[in-house]
Amino acid sequence: MAASAPSLRAFFAAHVSVIRVVLTRVRGSSPRNEGTEMFVAANALWGTIGGGQLEFRAIDAARAMLREDVLTKALDLPLGPEIGQCCGGRVELGLNRMRLSDKRAAEERVTQRDAALPHVYVLGAGHVGRALANQFQHLPVRCLLIDTRPDEIALCTAAVEMQVSVLPEAAIATAPAGSAYIVLTHDHGLDFLLTAAALSRGDAAYIGMIGSASKRAKFGKWAQRQCDGQPIDDLNCPIGARGSRDKRPSVIAAFVVAEVMAELTSDTAAIAPAGAKDVPHLGHKDDREGKLA
Repeated sequence: MAASAPSLRAFFAAHVSVIRVVLTRVRGSSPRNEGTEMFVAANALWGTIGGGQLEFRAIDAARAMLREDVLTKALDLPLGPEIGQCCGGRVELGLNRMRLSDKRAAEERVTQRDAALPHVYVLGAGHVGRALANQFQHLPVRCLLIDTRPDEIALCTAAVEMQVSVLPEAAIATAPAGSAYIVLTHDHGLDFLLTAAALSRGDAAYIGMIGSASKRAKFGKWAQRQCDGQPIDDLNCPIGARGSRDKRPSVIAAFVVAEVMAELTSDTAAIAPAGAKDVPHLGHKDDREGKLA
């Protein structure tokens, strides 16, 4: 289950006694930023504050609080040889046993983060499109897989939003600013139309079209004739080409996802919401008990 408000709600429903761990102050280098939070139950976790000895000690302290019925605690930890971690900074942590109102506030914070996630439109649900959806489902984005073919959409098992649409360009027209668009339909003509629609917005974080250098050149000539000279400087085509010559869908998808996430998380990305880099992720392992959140 992805790190989202519904998953946090399910976590709270399953665990009555929970300690909230939050980075209250960061000095120097640290795995995560101030405000990053995680939630610790007796045998499960939700989120991460960066792993390693920092997280191990925080979990250990939180579970000691649960055993001893302690309500609040503060930790001040150097991230150096003293604890076997080499970040070199220093962090202060606040640990608090959560009341019902605290849990509701946490759900609201994560709901707000969910709403601020950048949109990634995967336009085409073929082999590569489905491989992209499989990887994006684990990342802090809102992924939408769109195709005109119901049979192809039905083959996707990823936990992403799926749309069967005879007018996929409508999704581009209504997308929020700063979205990413990956065009890989079954039809080159449709690829051209969708790519042109994304380029014409002028506010995309990433635009990619599957194909070769010759397809890019052909699209450029088409855009000059059919789209009032639309420039294609912002177009990534071929997609994922910098990483590997391997053409298996899952490998192509891995390099494309890396391209997209590099743009979405860059310091200059207009769409990056405040604190987006600190959206908690579900499923980090507890080194002591081998439990997954």
